[in-house]
Amino acid sequence: MNRLFLRFFILVMLSISVAAFIVYFTIDRLFGDPLENIARNQAAAQIFLLEQYVDQAPADGWLDRLNKVREVSEVRFDLVPLAAVREHLSTADRVAFDRGEVVIDLADRSLYRRVDLAGDRYIGSDEEAIHAQNLPIDIKVALQMEAVRYLIVALALLVPIGFWSHSHWRGLLQLMHVADEFGAGHLKARAEMKPGDSIYPLAERINHMAGRIETLLDSQRGLLHSVSHEIRTPIARLEFAFELLHDTADDVLLQKRIGSMQGDLTELKSLVNELLGMARLDSDQPLRYETFDLTEALRSCANSLPPATVSLDVSVPDGMGTYYGDCRLLMRATGNLLRNAQKYANGKVALSALRKLGGVTITVDDDGPGIPEEERDKVFEPFYRLDRSRDRNTGGFGLGLSIAGKAVSLHGGSLKIETSPLGGARFTINLPPA
Repeated sequence: MNRLFLRFFILVMLSISVAAFIVYFTIDRLFGDPLENIARNQAAAQIFLLEQYVDQAPADGWLDRLNKVREVSEVRFDLVPLAAVREHLSTADRVAFDRGEVVIDLADRSLYRRVDLAGDRYIGSDEEAIHAQNLPIDIKVALQMEAVRYLIVALALLVPIGFWSHSHWRGLLQLMHVADEFGAGHLKARAEMKPGDSIYPLAERINHMAGRIETLLDSQRGLLHSVSHEIRTPIARLEFAFELLHDTADDVLLQKRIGSMQGDLTELKSLVNELLGMARLDSDQPLRYETFDLTEALRSCANSLPPATVSLDVSVPDGMGTYYGDCRLLMRATGNLLRNAQKYANGKVALSALRKLGGVTITVDDDGPGIPEEERDKVFEPFYRLDRSRDRNTGGFGLGLSIAGKAVSLHGGSLKIETSPLGGARFTINLPPA
């Protein structure tokens, strides 16, 4: 945010500078060089003496008056050839000089003017020019005046712009805070601004958008939670009915079909439980923070896994210390990763943990087919599966990794996927210091 207004400040200063140069060159084109006009005003006394005293003398007294001016003036007046002056002057100044005008040389603090255009002053006066040196010209004062004028204009513009930008800055900071809060899951966050604030219309639209999103998410969660709970009752009834049918059926083929239907019902029950778990994670219910032993919790999580044909290597060191968080939620995330690894591993799954700088790193490796790099972000989306088949051979509903990612995110951690040294996928949980 500070960078934004710093750039704005620099842009304003550059705009003022560019405007000052444009004004200078515009005046130069229309009315002549402002600095030359200032120099001409500073040399006005010498020009006045030349034009109103020396030039007004009779033809035979012109040189006498010039000599009298030389005696009383600190300015040095010399007569020089026209050719030398023309070589010294620029093209524009040479044209003015040939017309008989006074030409100012700022660099040398001098002026040039032809003695006469028609040779009336004295014989040969049309071939000579007056060169006045050491004129009382001081451009530094003029430049200082221009600098002061520029500074006053800049301050006059920047002070109100600063107050105006400060009000915008405070409003934008508040909107940033609301956006961070809303993004962190606090859906009640709103921007509180007065109608007179400069970005009040923007804040009102953001508040309206936030309210609409909150309403839609609440409706979605409520529907998901209600439907999941309502489905549990008929599922329980069907389980009881299938148990009775299975016990009373004499036909082996019928018992096999009933067992298959029981498997489908168990899968449906697991899906409902997963949906309820997702609904709880998306709700505003606070985490159940507690202090728990990391080593014991991770080993217990590994021991609670269902039997599998792959081997599980647990490398959780003793004395990892305690961690303050929702133990049930974190271990569920770790368990989901382990079950996912068991599902796709060819023969080996490894669980390891490390504590460094107060944080915790939990790693799950497998020797399965791995996850393509372009799919690694998508697997955390609900119901997304790399294996598009939905039969019980592969199992799962595409919710396990999503739940794990949400559980870790709620603790301020991260869950990333890499290539495992075993050849398959590596899931790494990074938890911040508690």
